[in-house]
This record gives sequence, structure tokens and C-alpha cells, in this order.
Amino acid sequence: MAEAFADIPKIQFEGPESKNPLAFKHYNPTELVEGKTMAEHLRFSVAYWHTFRNGCADPFGGPTRIMPWDDGTDSVENAQNRARVAFEFIEKLGVEFYCFHDRDVAPEGATLSESHANLDAVAKVLKEEQERTGIKLLWGTACLFANPRFMHGASTSPNADVFAFSAAQVAKAMEITHELGGLGYVFWGGREGYKSLLNTDLGRELDHMAKFMQMAVDYKKEIGFTGQFYIEPKPKEPTKHQYDFDSATCHGFLKANGLDKDFKLNIEANHATLAGHTFQHELEFAASVDMLGSVDANRGDSQLGWDTDQFPTDVYDTTAAMLTILKSGGLTTGGLNFDAHVARESVDPVDLFYAHIGGMDAFARGLKAAAAIRADGQIADFVTERYATWDTGIGADIEAGKLGYAELSKYMLEKGESDANISGRVEYLENILNEFI
Repeated sequence: MAEAFADIPKIQFEGPESKNPLAFKHYNPTELVEGKTMAEHLRFSVAYWHTFRNGCADPFGGPTRIMPWDDGTDSVENAQNRARVAFEFIEKLGVEFYCFHDRDVAPEGATLSESHANLDAVAKVLKEEQERTGIKLLWGTACLFANPRFMHGASTSPNADVFAFSAAQVAKAMEITHELGGLGYVFWGGREGYKSLLNTDLGRELDHMAKFMQMAVDYKKEIGFTGQFYIEPKPKEPTKHQYDFDSATCHGFLKANGLDKDFKLNIEANHATLAGHTFQHELEFAASVDMLGSVDANRGDSQLGWDTDQFPTDVYDTTAAMLTILKSGGLTTGGLNFDAHVARESVDPVDLFYAHIGGMDAFARGLKAAAAIRADGQIADFVTERYATWDTGIGADIEAGKLGYAELSKYMLEKGESDANISGRVEYLENILNEFI
């Protein structure tokens, strides 16, 4: 098969002085940062759906992207050819991982059994390409939102048959992920929510969603899949309210249903924006409850109210993200998956390279800045000092669970007033951050 990107060489690191748009300026995969290579820290992944299936249509117009490797049919042969092109791209980009939805890599058939057969046929090519290149599957997932059968949801549908169909589709997607050596499996509730409470039994839907997840945990053990399970928070779109609203909501749901030991979170930057949070907030909360697992690396637009899935280019955001990721011990089973698509105006195949290079360089700069901030220690030292009253005396006794309201009342009645608060020095800390960026 002829190369789809024959005129594009493998992307190399050339350093910040390079003017070559098809070279990394900051991402040097072998450069050591805090004792690990950049490649080990960042664990970049290409999102199959946006990179090779998203034609960049929008509500006001059809697709614009030029994809000469695609013959425009839903045939298995075309899907297999597309898979080979995808691996050519990933290999030339120098990325170690990829992610997919089942219906993105293989066409949906007229029946469930036909869909399964189609997925098997394409998975065979994916496995061949993985073995040829050494590229690995970061995680797989099932598309439980595009087909009209999922118009009311999948695990939360009022139609029990849709619940059953969803379970069968997820079971197959898990089997294929396991067969391909996937390091994880993601659950994203694309339509697990509601448009109106007038027609919704919210409590029953949440119970059904929990039951669905519990069945998945059981099936994971049944087939011997040892990869990490993730839930991906998103507050809205296409529903008005989704049950996986943000990281705190997902944590509460998992905890309430005894699933918190079986799942971690796949945090997406753009979904944080939609929830009214910062990217770092979502990462920080997930890390605080030991549930930070993987990251969908993109960005949104605060002036737009939908999921724009742009490539990450804001070095402040990437630095903040890497500060949290490094502090939490780094990514292990997860990675930085570019759940992002090129702009609708960026139509040429080469634009895929420009977009990914920019995102990888932005995270490399964020990694280096975050490591330098940690080595400098000023911000961390300030935070330690700010909470110093909790390290000894009354604070240490409170944290140790030795005191209650009665003892604390006695303590304050004798003392009379609390010690004076110290300044939070927000601007001072922001100035330090700026020095490293």
C-alpha cells in the first residue's frame, strides 16, 4: 500500500531555534525531566475519531477536510485501509499510543452480529499494525451515543432493550480492547442524562447506570482484562444535564455505588470548561481522591458554549496541568490523549501534523516549566507554610481525630480569639509562575 503521507518525514526534535514547522521545538522524547524521559512523562496518544473520522462538519455546513486515503464508503475494506493510514501517521509523529471508539474504527452493520464481525475484521489489521510499529492501545471505548437507538441514553435509557444492546456492545468493545493489549477502557456517558425532568425518573436512571458499571466490572474479571477502567466527566452536551457532570460528581457516584476502587477518571480540559471549572481544578480534585487516571488533552473556548475540542496551545494551562500531574506521581496506565480536531478551515492532511506538533510542544513546555517550579520550591514552600498550624499542636490533634466540639470549645474559650491570618499572597505567587513561563 502506498504511503498516505509520502512527502512528510518522521517528525524530529530540532530545538527552539528551528524554523521548520514539521519539527518539534520543545518536545524531545529522550530528554530527562525529574528522572524520566519526556516520552515517559507525557505518554501522548492520538485520538482515532478526531484524527481520521472527523470531517469537521458543523451545524451550518458539511465536512471540509481533505482525506485522500478515504474512499467515502462504509466498507470494511475502507476501514482497514484507514487503520493502516492511521498507523503511518502515528508512527511518523513519533507517538507511542492511540485510542478509539468501536464505531470509529469499524462500520456499524445491519445487525449486532454484523457489527461484531466488522470490528473483528478491523481489529485484525490494528493488531498487525501494532506489532509492526510497536504502537500501543492506550484505551478503547464504545460509541453509545451516535445511533438513534441511544436517543434517550444507553445505560440510562427508559427502554430496557437499549440497556441490553449497550451491554452487548460494551462487552464486545472490552473484548477487542483486551485482545489488542489495551491499557484501559473508558466509559463516557454521551447521552446519560436528561433534557427534561418532566419525563425522567432520575433516581432510577442513576441506579441503572450503577448496575451497568457493576456488570462491566464483573465482565472485566470474567474475560481476564486487567486494564484500568475510567469514567470521563462531562456536564452537558448533548443532554442538558449529564450524570457524569464533573470529577466530584463522578467520585460521589462511584463512592455511593461501591465502584470507587474499580475506576479512575479520564479528565478532559474542554469538559472542565463546560462545567465552569479550570482544567487544573478537575485534575487537582481527581488527584486529591486518588482517582486521576488519564487525560484528554485539548482546550475549549470560553466565548463559545459547546465542546470545541481544540488542540492545546496555552502554556499556562499545560504548566498548571503538569504541576498537578507531577505532584500526583505522574501518569501510569493513562496518558495525554489528543481528543482534539483541526479547525474546520484547516483542510489539508499536513494540518494534522501541525496540530499535533503544537500540542506536543505546548505540553513539553508545560512539563519543563512545572519541573522548574517544583525544583525552585518557592510555591510549594509557601503552601506548606500557609498550613503550618495543622502540622503541630491543636491542628495536628484535629487531623488525628483526637478532638471533638467539646474539646475545641474549651480550647477557644480559654484562648479567647484565633491567631491572626496571614496573607494568601495570590499576586506574589502568580508573579513567580510567570517567571517560569
